[in-house]
Amino acid sequence: MGSSDRYAIDDVAFVGRTVGEYEAMFDLDLSSWAGEPVLDCPGGACAFVAGANARGLDAVGADLLYDVPPDELRAKCRRDVDTAIAGFDGVEDQFVWEFYDGVPDVRDHWTTAYRQFAADYADHYDTDRYVQAQLPDLPFDDDSFSLVLSAHLLFLYVDKLDHEFHEASLLELARVAREEVRVYPLARFDGKRYPRLDELRATLADAGYATEVRPVSFEFLREAPEMLVVEVSSGAF
Repeated sequence: MGSSDRYAIDDVAFVGRTVGEYEAMFDLDLSSWAGEPVLDCPGGACAFVAGANARGLDAVGADLLYDVPPDELRAKCRRDVDTAIAGFDGVEDQFVWEFYDGVPDVRDHWTTAYRQFAADYADHYDTDRYVQAQLPDLPFDDDSFSLVLSAHLLFLYVDKLDHEFHEASLLELARVAREEVRVYPLARFDGKRYPRLDELRATLADAGYATEVRPVSFEFLREAPEMLVVEVSSGAF
């Protein structure tokens, strides 16, 4: 539910984004990853896996809820979009209305995303395209994916997920990546950057991973148009 002074919801929402939103959030050129294995974690109700596979990538989604039967998960998608959209009531000025025309346009994007996801999930339920898994422990071998994407969990839910969870999750995402990990956004729901980001980057550096905070063109939460890039392969940025 929305609060009187800032956007908030009571639990981690199972809400998805379209491929176009992913391209903007992650400054992503899908054609440059054609044929490559890519992980979306947590995948939620995002259309990325469906859309990326249709465009020549070998995309896999991982999420805690990917063992839920398709009809049940579609119903949850619909409920969670309603809950997430209700949270905008009275706090619209916390957001930048450039990519989206307004709250109804957000609903349209998120509804399109979950419908595309739900159709693909139903077609590939119980296959290795949608894997039931939960950070910070993923059932993949080291270096399984050329690119790993993680959106709208880390940093955003700082009231629910502690620093140790963030540390373990970033190290795990880097473990299963071969080239890069990209994480968006770096801010909490109030638009402020995660306060211990430098500590996390130091932990990653100690583990041998270079990191960069990279600006992106997509801005929705005010003051949050940036992502974290973890460079797993050898070589500098």
